[in-house]
Amino acid sequence: MIAEFRLPDLGEGLPEAEIVQWLVSPGDAVALNQPIAEVETAKAIVELPSPFAGTVAALHAAAGDVVAVGAPVIAIETGAPERAPEPSAHDAEERPAPNLVGYGAAPRAAGRPQRRPRTHGAAAGLDTAAALDTAVRAAAPHDAVAAHVADEAPHERPRSTPPVRARARDLGVDLELVTASDPSGVITRADVDAYVARRAEAPPDDRVTRIPVRGVRRHTADAMVRSAFTAPHATTFLEVDVTATTELVARLRADPRAAPHRIGVLAVVARAVCLALSRHPDLNARWDEEAGVIEQYRFVNLGIAAATERGLVVPNVKEAGRLGLAELADAIAGLVDEARGGRPALETLSGGTFSITNYGVFGVDAGTPILNPGEAGILGIGAVRRRPWEHDGGIALRDVLALSLSFDHRVVDGEQASRFLVEVGALLREPARALLFGG
Repeated sequence: MIAEFRLPDLGEGLPEAEIVQWLVSPGDAVALNQPIAEVETAKAIVELPSPFAGTVAALHAAAGDVVAVGAPVIAIETGAPERAPEPSAHDAEERPAPNLVGYGAAPRAAGRPQRRPRTHGAAAGLDTAAALDTAVRAAAPHDAVAAHVADEAPHERPRSTPPVRARARDLGVDLELVTASDPSGVITRADVDAYVARRAEAPPDDRVTRIPVRGVRRHTADAMVRSAFTAPHATTFLEVDVTATTELVARLRADPRAAPHRIGVLAVVARAVCLALSRHPDLNARWDEEAGVIEQYRFVNLGIAAATERGLVVPNVKEAGRLGLAELADAIAGLVDEARGGRPALETLSGGTFSITNYGVFGVDAGTPILNPGEAGILGIGAVRRRPWEHDGGIALRDVLALSLSFDHRVVDGEQASRFLVEVGALLREPARALLFGG
């Protein structure tokens, strides 16, 4: 019997995934839960295990294809006899389907809900607008445009999935000008791409490189736009003499007991942030628009922004406030290594409460970080510079660091944000102050 494996929900309600590579080929024998493919979601690259044992009959997608959740990706000959008689469609919908652990809910049935037909206004102004709309459509390149009729019958809008509509919107494509290749009449991503290819009249300019926006890059772009246009950002800055911190880091790196933990300035800043959040919980919170409340957390899931070849990801250290300096340094190093390897654990990519971004590693002194959606604060760390600085009544060369705190002005005011930033700065100026904290 041929068993079709459909792309499962890989978590966080992501609607699609890209096939990175197949680990099997038609004719190969596969075992239950054997990895059969690597797929890239908007957050990470994960392996797909086979839900069946048998022989690969066909691959329904090629490497590089973007597949919607619920679409078939592979056919496997299981060797089991065909079951007869086939259950009715009603019985199939009623009976719960088996599901692999970790795959989420089974895909919906193939049937689609009927849309309500659009109604058309009778006012003369609407007739004029419709005539202008027809003229614009006639002038545009198109697959098929029906002639305008004064008493046009009600019709459905083009049928497609949310990801396809989003892609069409990003490319400036009117779906009413696109012809569906599928007999069901559903417009697919391939239909939109084919329309765009036909619409291009000028030959491509070899001086221009067009880079597809997908996966992590697409997710990051959507998250940044959502953050920038949802939360009212404000940013405050502070320059700090961190000579005591850099001297502490140098001593720890020279200590055989601490050297394996690779403790750096970032780890000390992260520890200072966790301690400061325990005294300033206003920044460890989020704005819940639907419930009309501000949620404050008594735990810190600390996000660490990591630049990778696939784009920016922000995995977070769970319960970072409970970790000591060495444990925190190990956790941060592990997260960054996993992120840069393209395989961060999915659970680390959600549930963050506060984030840190370290653009100082690129030689930048300061910046204005954008909030991670769902968080009220993010701290930016600049490069440590050796600069003339006032010290003990005189001028001396000191290690100076610029801190940038962006915050959601709906959740906190400038006073709370400034007090938090000053607290972090004081801990970096005098790391021994951490001994005064109970956490």
